[in-house]
Amino acid sequence: MSTTLDVTTGIQEVPAKRWEKVVPVALSAQLPPGLGPDDPQLWLGPSALMDLEDPKLRLRVQALTQLCKSEREKAVALYGYVKRLPLARRFKTHVRTAREVFDAGRGDAPEKATLLVAMLRIAGIPARVHWVVIGGEILRGIAPGITRACRPIVETWLHERWLRTDTFIFDPACMAAARQRLRDRDWEWGYGIHVGGHMVWNGYEDAFLGGVPTECDLMVVCDLGVFHDTRGLIASRDFRRQQSRLRMLYWNVVAPLCDWAYRGLRNELSRPPARPTRKPS
Repeated sequence: MSTTLDVTTGIQEVPAKRWEKVVPVALSAQLPPGLGPDDPQLWLGPSALMDLEDPKLRLRVQALTQLCKSEREKAVALYGYVKRLPLARRFKTHVRTAREVFDAGRGDAPEKATLLVAMLRIAGIPARVHWVVIGGEILRGIAPGITRACRPIVETWLHERWLRTDTFIFDPACMAAARQRLRDRDWEWGYGIHVGGHMVWNGYEDAFLGGVPTECDLMVVCDLGVFHDTRGLIASRDFRRQQSRLRMLYWNVVAPLCDWAYRGLRNELSRPPARPTRKPS
C-alpha cells in the first residue's frame, strides 16, 4: 500500500486559541502506572521505524556527539546533522525507517523527523514527534492544489521540559532561498515557511518555521497529537478514519513537482548574481 505521510482530509478544524495537546488513544491506554504522557521515560525506546541498536546509526551518533559536554550540545549537534540533509520528496511505496533515511542522505519532513528522533534517543535524550495540520496557504509555491498537510514537530526533553522545533525540515540553502523569494514577491507565507520564521534551533527555546509558537500560528488548523514515529500516526484511529486515499495518490503525483521546487530554491541560492550590463558610451 502506498503511503504518503503529510496527507489529511476532512479533519475538523480547531481554532488556535483552543489549542490543547492530544494524546493518542493507544498510547494513553498503555501508560505504566504513575507515568503521564509527558514523562520523558516513555520516549526513549525503539519503535517500528527506529532500530536504536543499528550499528551505523550508533556510530554516526557517537561521532557527532563525542566532543559534546552537555545534553544540549548533543541535541544541537544531531539536529544540525539532520537539518543539513537536503529536503526532498519522493514517490512513496513505503514508510522509510530511520536507517533508510540515513542511507538515502535526504528526505522529506516526516523522514527527517524519524531520523532526528532516532538519533536523539540513541544519544539517551528523550524525543518524540508532535503532528499538526497546516493550511495550504503556507505551501504556495511548492505544488498546485495543496489545501492542507501534516507537519511534524520534533519535541526534545532538555532543561527539564519539552522543547519544540520544526526548523530541521529545511536545509539551510533551501530555507535561505525560500525567505529571499518571499521577500522578493512580498509574500508573508509560502514555500512552507513564514517570511519571519526561525531559521535554526539553539537548544534553549522553541523554534518554528511559522515564526510563532504552534498554538498561536494561524496556519495550524488541527493538533493530531504526539507519537513515537510516523508509523504511529498512520496507525492512529483518527488518521485512518479521516485520511483520503485519493488525496494520498495526489501527493504521490505531485511529489516530482515538490522536489523540483525544493531543488530550484537550492540552486537559486548557489547561482552567481547576474552581472550588471554596461551602457554604451
